[in-house]
Amino acid sequence: MRRFALIFGLLALAPTVCSAALVQPTLIPDGTYTVRVERIDDAKHVTVAMTNGMETTFPAVGSANFSGVKPNQTLKISVIKGKIPVFLIQR
Repeated sequence: MRRFALIFGLLALAPTVCSAALVQPTLIPDGTYTVRVERIDDAKHVTVAMTNGMETTFPAVGSANFSGVKPNQTLKISVIKGKIPVFLIQR
């Protein structure tokens, strides 16, 4: 009975653990998204949480630069082929 309870408990936690996994940015369709900043890896890479709960690390391209971004800020981003050419910090 104790083993059954342990297995059931682990299975109950599985969706929570799986949702925290990072998704490849190239799998995200091109478009405009509102995201919350989790962390800034460097001036050209930012890890974000999307509104559907997915987390991913996007690279910036061109003149886009994440040096002025802070954790927990909300950004409106444009994604093209898994990269961010432009973004807007929302207040």
